[in-house]
Order: sequence, then C-alpha cells, then structure tokens
Amino acid sequence: MQMSNLDQLYRSVIMDHYKKPRNKGTIEGSNVSIDMNNPTCGDRIHLTLQVEDGIVSDAKFEGEGCSISMSSASMMTQMVKGKTTEEAVELAHVFSDMMLGKEHDEDLDLGDVEALSGVAQFPARIKCATLAWKAMEKGINENK
Repeated sequence: MQMSNLDQLYRSVIMDHYKKPRNKGTIEGSNVSIDMNNPTCGDRIHLTLQVEDGIVSDAKFEGEGCSISMSSASMMTQMVKGKTTEEAVELAHVFSDMMLGKEHDEDLDLGDVEALSGVAQFPARIKCATLAWKAMEKGINENK
C-alpha cells in the first residue's frame, strides 16, 4: 500500500471516530471521573470510568475539541475497556511514546489507535491527541 493510501486510510479512521464517536456519554455512578482541558486550543474532556476489582469495566467521555482530540478519546475508551488499570496506564505510556515518535512494541495491537501515529509529525497537535489518555491515566492514579 502506498504511503498516500495509508494516510488516507488513517484519515478515514480518524474521521469515522470523530463523526461517530464510540462510548460518548457519562457513566452514572462511575468511580472515576476526571475533567481536563488543553488551554492552548480549547479541547476539553470529561471522562468517566467504572473500575471494578482493578479492571476498567466501562469508559465514556464527553467533550469538545478537534477531530484528533475527540477521535483519540473514542479510540482510547474502546481500547481500555476490559483492561486492568495497570494495562490501561501502560497503553497510555505506549501512546505517549508513539506521539513522540519513539519506538513501541510492534507486536502490540493498537487497533484504530495506530491511525493517530501520523500526529507525531505535527508537534502542535500532540496535546490534542494525548488529552484523553492523560485524563485516563490521571483518573486511574487518583483513584488508587
């Protein structure tokens, strides 16, 4: 597949998550709730998680922001469901490394999240992509 075709595929995945976000909303009675924003561009997120016995059983978000920020939140909520809190935080670190252009374990299946790898080429957009992930990590760490 040519790079331009791969770029187009990645753009399509990002726009799909932006236009039809997964896990949009809030979890009534959630035991993790966190609000974060990116003052540089105005992106904001309200993330709720249900953590039971160290496992993220549900994850939802609400917010406003650019397509990268909101699609990243959609992808993140999908990815962390069913993971232990340690696995979820580790995924946040892997995602952060990917945004910084660092190598990550190629055997790790990132699914749709891989579509955001190109954001690393645009330093001003990295904070947009990482907002939901940082919120999830902060929420889990504060809940311990």
